[in-house]
Amino acid sequence: MPTFLSSRPALALRPSLVSSALALLLGSSLAQAQSLPTVSVSGRTAEMPAQVGGFGETPVAKLPLQISLFSQERLLDAGISALSGLTALDASLGDAYNAAGYISYLKIRGYDLDNRFNYRRDGLPINGETMLDLGNKSSIEVLKGSSGIQAGTSSPGGLVNLVVKRPTAQAHTILSGGFSERGTFEAAIDWSQRFGGSGEFGLRVNAAAADLHPQLRDATGTRQLLAVAGEWRVQPGTLLEAEFELNRHSQPSQPGMSLLGNKLPDAKAFDPRTNLNNQTWTLPVEFDNQHASLRLQQRLNADWQAQAHLAVQRLKTDDRLAYAYGCDKEGNYDRYCRDGTYDMFDFRSENERRNSEALDLSLSGRFDTGPLRHQLSTGFLISHYKSRAQAQAYNGVGPGRIDGSAVNPADPSLTDQNTLRDERSREFSLRDTVQLSAELQAWAGLRHTQLNRSSVRTNGSRPTDYSQSLSTPWLGLSYAINPQLMAYASWGEGVESEVTPNRKRYGDAAGRALPALKSRQSEIGLKAGSKAVDWSINAFQINRPVWDDFGDCSDSTPGSCVRRPDGIARHQGLEAQADLKWSGGGLLASAMKLKARRADSSVADINGLKPVNVAENSLRLQVRQDVPALAGLQLNAGLVFEGPRAVLRDNSLNIPGWTRLNAGARFEQSWGRQLLIWRVGVDNIANKRAWKESPFQFDHVYLYPLAPRTFRTSLEIHL
Repeated sequence: MPTFLSSRPALALRPSLVSSALALLLGSSLAQAQSLPTVSVSGRTAEMPAQVGGFGETPVAKLPLQISLFSQERLLDAGISALSGLTALDASLGDAYNAAGYISYLKIRGYDLDNRFNYRRDGLPINGETMLDLGNKSSIEVLKGSSGIQAGTSSPGGLVNLVVKRPTAQAHTILSGGFSERGTFEAAIDWSQRFGGSGEFGLRVNAAAADLHPQLRDATGTRQLLAVAGEWRVQPGTLLEAEFELNRHSQPSQPGMSLLGNKLPDAKAFDPRTNLNNQTWTLPVEFDNQHASLRLQQRLNADWQAQAHLAVQRLKTDDRLAYAYGCDKEGNYDRYCRDGTYDMFDFRSENERRNSEALDLSLSGRFDTGPLRHQLSTGFLISHYKSRAQAQAYNGVGPGRIDGSAVNPADPSLTDQNTLRDERSREFSLRDTVQLSAELQAWAGLRHTQLNRSSVRTNGSRPTDYSQSLSTPWLGLSYAINPQLMAYASWGEGVESEVTPNRKRYGDAAGRALPALKSRQSEIGLKAGSKAVDWSINAFQINRPVWDDFGDCSDSTPGSCVRRPDGIARHQGLEAQADLKWSGGGLLASAMKLKARRADSSVADINGLKPVNVAENSLRLQVRQDVPALAGLQLNAGLVFEGPRAVLRDNSLNIPGWTRLNAGARFEQSWGRQLLIWRVGVDNIANKRAWKESPFQFDHVYLYPLAPRTFRTSLEIHL
């Protein structure tokens, strides 16, 4: 899987390190077990604030935009351990090239997220070109729609924010273990304690280790995590927080299936456990990650608060794959051959390093101007990103076969160049919420970004270097129809920045910065909340400019290619979400109807076409119900529906829609002073076979199947 890169040396996590931490913490926690009470906390998601919203402590239900919050408990109940699993919980989220053992790629409202710019960790930008561990995350926040007010440059679909676990008010120790079909086993500990005469010091440790044996053949691996978060309540109104995270993931990845000539292969006849990355020389993809942050929050008075937040990320990746790509003998380089063969490459891009640093200084507070009440926040964000890599192997080794039977020799020669990147950005943001009357609020925001980007190949060729200044405004209006029902409207811009590729085909324009691609979104909606149900419904439209190449576009003819704007990608949609609660149970539901089309292109045949790998209809349902006959037992079931997706850009071929059913149970029981939580689940209970997604990635058509029926079970012990 060719990847564009970089980081300082990452510290490899050894299983022994995690095991030692588990043993140490278990010993200390057992000594305290008799004195720790069981604490149960519950609350409505709509009443919670979200960092990714950008408006401080304002609850999600009061914001004039759409945000989904996924708690750790909800992820555990669904058996989700990677970001790609979120697509089963929210209809607005879709798969965008989710290969087993590899980076999670998501789309929101039909737009692919950019893993370099659309991810946050506790609100600060991070690079998502890695496996982001969820073991020490208390929740995942997903902003839907234009993200220009929260991010300098990003894809217009939205943002994903990972919220790190911090020390809790009450001490706790949670031991957990999980087992799933074919032998995957994971053990973890979550330990939190307070120290000092008045509990002014807090410490939380999360450690985990997993031995991975997925349903996919030839894909066994390991995963380890060690994370420590501490805090010091220096004095009333002053909080100092520090944390670090080390995680490592090692597992062979999975090349996708593809078209066989012009034919869509039968998903029912394809074994979803087949892995084409099964050569004797296959090596795992290895992700070594380090994250650390320091945050100081200072309350200045009853109305104003200041914050300084520094974060550092260090990523190291060894990306290796027996890579299936194209059919040279038939002159098709975006699909496999009609006879079920394909061209196999030995791809190895090792020692990729990605370094990121970010510093955010912010001030927020309340004040009045005459009869108007303001909630103002302002911030200054400095970030730096650097990627470094060596030359990579990308060498043809012979033909492969879709049944995985081909055997070819290795060729790890470093014959291909990689790309080195640097970016510096400075972002100034200002947001204001104005209470115009008891019912009416106005929302406004502006972010100004100054960025400098450069890139060069590992052999010094194709250098680019440019600077840009970009501004992205956002406006909203909300009206409280009654205390439980709010109507809203919003409009905002997002921005993306790129250059004309530094290739001979572009002549004198090669390597020059293109005018910023400004996407625009408008949205209207209703939100309501009560003890019985929280729901919302909204309609949106996002217009994103499209740049395309025109001409013969051959590097043998300098100046034969022109890159210019050519219309827009317009996504119009209707979303609905509901959290229905009744005595002993509830229903979580979300649905999206999306019309995504190319518009205003100078090439008439393109207008009206659907984007590849985007479902126009999607539905998610999760129902839960207590069993009165057995106290503590709750049954749950889930439904995931995806409509058809286009496979080819000309829309001449589509994969059918599909429906997947999941089921599970959760049982809570007391054991002395301890609480035990048992979970069992079956994913894809009907063993449905279908093509889950059809990404056009690296200029190639790929097809990924639904995972087969999978059983899982886990146990949590709250000491």
